[in-house]
Amino acid sequence: MNYIKTLAQALCAALFLLVFMSNTTNAVENAGGKREFYEIKIYRINGKEQEMRVDQFLEKAYIPALHRAGIKKVGVYKPIEKDTAAGKRIYVFIPLRKLELLHSLPATLDKDAQFQTDGADYLKTPWDKPAYVRMESIVLQAFKDMPMMAMPQLSGATADRVYELRSYEGGSEQLYQKKVHMFNEGQEISIFSRLGFNHIFYGEVLAGRQMPNLMYMTSFDNIESRDAHWKSFGADPFWKKISALPEYQHTVSKSHIYLLHPTAYSEI
Repeated sequence: MNYIKTLAQALCAALFLLVFMSNTTNAVENAGGKREFYEIKIYRINGKEQEMRVDQFLEKAYIPALHRAGIKKVGVYKPIEKDTAAGKRIYVFIPLRKLELLHSLPATLDKDAQFQTDGADYLKTPWDKPAYVRMESIVLQAFKDMPMMAMPQLSGATADRVYELRSYEGGSEQLYQKKVHMFNEGQEISIFSRLGFNHIFYGEVLAGRQMPNLMYMTSFDNIESRDAHWKSFGADPFWKKISALPEYQHTVSKSHIYLLHPTAYSEI
């Protein structure tokens, strides 16, 4: 009798542990799986030769290798012609299912023989003939109210399309968080959706050189469409309402606007 009682207690304890572990695993998966992470790489280049070498590396070696590693789509952009940074920067947008990929990807690529062959010109560049001047990496987590990136629905010619990357810096951590709150709970994101901004992502910067800050990207068929959308945004009654609220005053100390064209091989 005592044996049966002990066995029943052990089974109950095992069942409780199984349920607890399952719930914990689900909670972790939900917490980590519902909000994507992003890496934005910025190549600073000097001259057409470096631009061509980075382009070739990204198109022929890096992006195909990321596909083999499970990353489905990658965006690549360059400043519009009128920008003083034109010909000097290349932006790479990489959506990540989980943050751990930032740590595991380099080892994965090191073991990818095809990547090592296809990217040899870039990977084995001599010290006195670098492929780029410098490379910057920004790591972000998606906003909770737009936890996954969206593919833009554009119909204009690819060469005319404008992708607008914005960075909003806060004067302090608390002021920055209020701006994040404005996008989510304050429903600023809903304005972009309603006005057809073709937003791609909104993200909190976890690591970068201009913290605290958030970044987001919208897209348009051409520069005229971009200007018209922002005119509508500025006149929107709901925007005027939330932007006048006391809790959202002085939440942005500095903003940076980058107008970009997608490269011919960009997938986003």
